[in-house]
Amino acid sequence: MRDVISTDLDYDGKKIADDLNRLLRLRTTPIGMKLFESEAEMMQIERIRRPQEVHTTDQIVGQAARNGWTVGITANDLVGAQCSTVIGLHPRSDEWLSGDRMNGVWFDSQQDAAAHQEAMTVVTYGKYVAMAVSPLSSGRLNPPDICLIYATPAQMILFINGLQWTGYKKLDFSCVGESACADSWGRALATGEPSLSLPCYAERRYGGVMEDELLMAIPPNFLPRIVRGLEALANNGLRYPIPSYGINNDVRAGMGVSY
Repeated sequence: MRDVISTDLDYDGKKIADDLNRLLRLRTTPIGMKLFESEAEMMQIERIRRPQEVHTTDQIVGQAARNGWTVGITANDLVGAQCSTVIGLHPRSDEWLSGDRMNGVWFDSQQDAAAHQEAMTVVTYGKYVAMAVSPLSSGRLNPPDICLIYATPAQMILFINGLQWTGYKKLDFSCVGESACADSWGRALATGEPSLSLPCYAERRYGGVMEDELLMAIPPNFLPRIVRGLEALANNGLRYPIPSYGINNDVRAGMGVSY
């Protein structure tokens, strides 16, 4: 793991989900994602579903976050290398790096498409062959490699404020544009860092992501500390929903409490 904010180990998926829903009123189920070195290991997960059709990773993630399912896949279940490479189930081949499929669609030139592919943060190929997603509250991944939290901008900034309550560090995120899963679950899996993304066209079209949602991908051992930070902020009157003070009111009374 790279230089990241210090973490905690007292992770309990059900309690974390309950606390986040209580403190932030999340509309979308917090889920976990876990990589496996064998398909047989993945299949040992309780009540795991396997796709009957070809999907994108966005759809698989959406089935957990929107439907509450526990779903496992291998590269054969995914529509192509763009999805499977991000989670380390396919190599960064010359064909993949060329960006041929995006040239003239998402980017003006072959050079731009290839630069986009090169910029994506992905899991190194060769160790993992399967991946599963499941609601945190189910406890079935025990623990997941990363957690995926969908939230509105107002909810997300308080989530980040909770993360920064103790052991403060400035957080830097990335944006590759299309294929934003590389900014969220790809980056978090590869680096162990909290990774915020603007979900892309594919995530919204195929994964059911709402147009006002951001996505935070984060290792689970950060979450207990975030909850403690959110509790502390709430005790100071800084909680969700954030009430509007009014753009024409004398600001001194409000600022005196919050700052």
